[in-house]
Amino acid sequence: MSPTPQHTSSPDLVPVARALISVSDKTGLVDLGKALAARGVEILSTGGSAKALLDAGVPVVEVGAHTGFPEMMDGRVKTLHPRIHGGILARRDLESHTRAMDEHDIPGIDLVVVNLYPFEATVAKGADFATCIENIDIGGPSLIRGAAKNHDFVAIVTDPSDYAELLAQLDAGDGRTTLDFRRRLAAKAYARTGAYDSAIAAWFAGQLGEAYPRRIAFAGELKQTLRYGENPHQTAAFYTSGETRPGIATATQLQGKELSYNNLNDTDAAFELVAEFERPAIAIIKHANPCGVAEGADLHDAYAKALACDPVSAFGGIIACNRTLDAATAEEIAKLFAEVVIAPDADEEARRVLASKKNLRVLLTGALPDPAAAGLSVKSLSGGYLVQTRDNGRIAAADLKVVTKRVPTAAELADLVFAFRVAKHVKSNAIVYAKGAATVGIGAGQMSRVDSSRIAAWKSADAATAAGLPEAGTRGSVVASDAFFPFADGLIAAAEAGVTAVIQPGGSVRDAEVIAAADERGLAMVFTGMRHFRH
Repeated sequence: MSPTPQHTSSPDLVPVARALISVSDKTGLVDLGKALAARGVEILSTGGSAKALLDAGVPVVEVGAHTGFPEMMDGRVKTLHPRIHGGILARRDLESHTRAMDEHDIPGIDLVVVNLYPFEATVAKGADFATCIENIDIGGPSLIRGAAKNHDFVAIVTDPSDYAELLAQLDAGDGRTTLDFRRRLAAKAYARTGAYDSAIAAWFAGQLGEAYPRRIAFAGELKQTLRYGENPHQTAAFYTSGETRPGIATATQLQGKELSYNNLNDTDAAFELVAEFERPAIAIIKHANPCGVAEGADLHDAYAKALACDPVSAFGGIIACNRTLDAATAEEIAKLFAEVVIAPDADEEARRVLASKKNLRVLLTGALPDPAAAGLSVKSLSGGYLVQTRDNGRIAAADLKVVTKRVPTAAELADLVFAFRVAKHVKSNAIVYAKGAATVGIGAGQMSRVDSSRIAAWKSADAATAAGLPEAGTRGSVVASDAFFPFADGLIAAAEAGVTAVIQPGGSVRDAEVIAAADERGLAMVFTGMRHFRH
């Protein structure tokens, strides 16, 4: 049976006479303690927090002295006591509560300052099971939840960044906090314990090998409130999950305007794509699809080849590098209007060159994401979520099965693997033409695979005409399809564009028909046995 509310309306201003401080993150702790003590607030504290305050000359009543029980069991039991929780949870407007406080000598606690054991950081460091378990806080969440529930009378502070506002409240209110402030702190407190429990649940499920547990929770920390979402009439924000994967969430922005929703989405797509390659590589992205990707002897060479694929679409795009950006490449990039450049690093001269482009966002990540690493991908639906493992599938030459009479040459084989890696990052139905470790035509997001084949060829022909070349880049290229050809028409369209070799997953009921079409045209074709749908 649910409790029946008995209390009256919430008071606005509540004086702070006694505070409980127990923090793992001691940022600003001493200054806070001194400020509270100067205002005549009695401070209860535990363990390391009490020692830090006492060492700084701040008067403290240790929790063990307050409760009459020492800290025990290696610190597991410190604040779990009625004299603590009663002082936090008691409603000052209910006679039954105040009578119980008097009968059991329970002083009220008006302010709780708690942050939690660093469980997430411990996991991120790769600590063993026992160490992670010991970093699961028990008393802290109990104190936080109790104080947040009784925010009518108690202020709960879980983040050192709120210390300044707390002290400002006490100054403005003659030692009192406002109800609005306490409610905002309570909401933040519940979000913190929710995220904390989410991290623990996810870690535990991983330890047990449960990819999809009965209940799943996701948590994020606000990194940026965005000007708008995908369109100006939509609101948006960027939350980070705490995952240490190098990329958009961990990058340092050197210059340029604030990143937009579309910038963030496209930059993530670009950096994940360029990380697929071992040699120096550049990916140019527009609307989360590549318009040019290339490997080269160096970044300068790769950039020239990537841009040549579709220089029209590259205008206003995102440029990703998988090496430290150098000055020569930066000078070429500076000639193009681009929204974002992202790289693991940039040398001083490259930074100087790009600094002249004031509106260009430049992001440095320090490292590349591992394309083979495991992880989860989440998409929201009405009333739920679709959760799947990250597409970390990778194909090497040794994995390919030749299904045609002609075997691909070594050069074709290298281009086939390259093209298929790019196709993994193109919206389905995806068709990628490649030659010399560079894309020469990309067809993305069409409802028919044959249309993707034709569109990619048309764009390649247009690029060749604009560059004054004698023929389209698709002549003598290879082609990759992210999924099988359901009919021979898509392959035939690619053959008409001039391809010499084909890579596709295989598995269609019409595979024999498609293979026959390849053989008739003297094409080499390999099956991967793996598809890369991307919706």
